[in-house]
Amino acid sequence: MSPHLQVWRWHVTMLTSILHRVTGVGLYLGGLIAAAWAVSLAAGPEAYETFKAVLGSPLGKFVMFGMTLSMFYHLGNGIRHLVWDFGYGLDIKSANSSAWAVFGFTIAATLATWAIAFQIGAL
Repeated sequence: MSPHLQVWRWHVTMLTSILHRVTGVGLYLGGLIAAAWAVSLAAGPEAYETFKAVLGSPLGKFVMFGMTLSMFYHLGNGIRHLVWDFGYGLDIKSANSSAWAVFGFTIAATLATWAIAFQIGAL
């Protein structure tokens, strides 16, 4: 059994591990949103308009922003783990640096995606 979280001094790699699990669960829930999208399409124009209205609301946009963050974080951290699987970046300094790089990538990619979406009028 793993020691309790209060036993360990918090560090960035600990945070990335926890967030990887949390974003994985979030992406699973995003799959349910995608399924609801498909069902609303199949149910007809009225159901699809309702679905679009829900996702277009401020709460819907907030949830989709969170899904975008989750997707890019999980992608970046997954690539980081893939690099580790090849035996690179396992020392403490490299692991900490790659953790911060994942956070930077997540923020930059999310903001760029949403900026493009606003610019082209998708939101």
